[in-house]
Amino acid sequence: MPAAVNEPAKDLPPPGCHGRNSGLQAGDFNLCAALKGGVSNRSRFYDNGPMSPPSLKRFAWLSIAVSVGTIVLKGAAWRITESVGLLSDAIESFVNLAGAMMALLMLTVAEQPADEEHAYGHGKAEYFSSGFEGLLILAAAIAIGVSATERLLHPQPLSGVGVGLAVSAVASLLNLAVARVLLAAGREHRSLTLEADARHLMTDVWTSAGVIAGVGAAAATGRPWLDPLIALLVAVNIVWTGWKLIRRSTLGLMDSALPDEDHAQVVSILARYRSEGIDYHALRTRESGARRFIELHVLVPGAWSVRRGHDLAERLESDIRDALPRTTVITHVEPLEDPASHEDIALDR
Repeated sequence: MPAAVNEPAKDLPPPGCHGRNSGLQAGDFNLCAALKGGVSNRSRFYDNGPMSPPSLKRFAWLSIAVSVGTIVLKGAAWRITESVGLLSDAIESFVNLAGAMMALLMLTVAEQPADEEHAYGHGKAEYFSSGFEGLLILAAAIAIGVSATERLLHPQPLSGVGVGLAVSAVASLLNLAVARVLLAAGREHRSLTLEADARHLMTDVWTSAGVIAGVGAAAATGRPWLDPLIALLVAVNIVWTGWKLIRRSTLGLMDSALPDEDHAQVVSILARYRSEGIDYHALRTRESGARRFIELHVLVPGAWSVRRGHDLAERLESDIRDALPRTTVITHVEPLEDPASHEDIALDR
């Protein structure tokens, strides 16, 4: 049977779609096809298929479920004891619920594939969630401070302390367990949203521990003012956590460089390649949610062929990606001897 004619190979890119750093991998040639007029579906413009990381939304749903449960438990503990400390603890659980819902929304946005309007993906949505969590923590601290100050000025006796503290302790253990799960998942998947939610829950755990200690001390000593006093101390403590989350979110939105340990790994890899007679400059790094972006200029001897320079850049990029997963590396090869190669370090070049 004669071979079919004019049928392009399915595993080859469209004509004119060759080239390093094009962002095209197996199954990703629809990008070039779109540019050539072959694909018009924007949702598939930058489709990475099976390369996409697993969804993290299940962790946000876990946080939401536990937040609802702790609201019920801590609300009951407050009604039993009439403690302002336990009231502040219950208020923070509402804040936890709002934060978890925001985390779910931002994870949904961040997991969307890159498209024409967001060619670098949607990872920065995670910074909004982290900043929102930080603001919620600060709002909770203010609410706790107001309630505690009022009760400090007008102390009231406590009742049903034993049962109330037991219920609050159960809620705190739930928060602690979920916080550890979220923190581990956040570190494994480099998700600032999950890490922020975990740290938010941990502030709730510390709040509950302080409140339980304060209510217990007030009941044991007959000094009701100890309850609001410890609530105030807890409010001051969680302000620091809120501030750190807001600061980290701001730095991410400002395209801050990679952490020192990541930067050191990149520099170590580049240093190994200098023994092959090459150099580099204009190294720039940044993060966008869970993804890292690294750009640099690679200077090679001018006598090298295009193929040789290309192969070296490919090896260099691969080594960096192996050391730092979920990293996009963009290199620009220049002749080492050309003076113009050393004058293009500034952003405007």
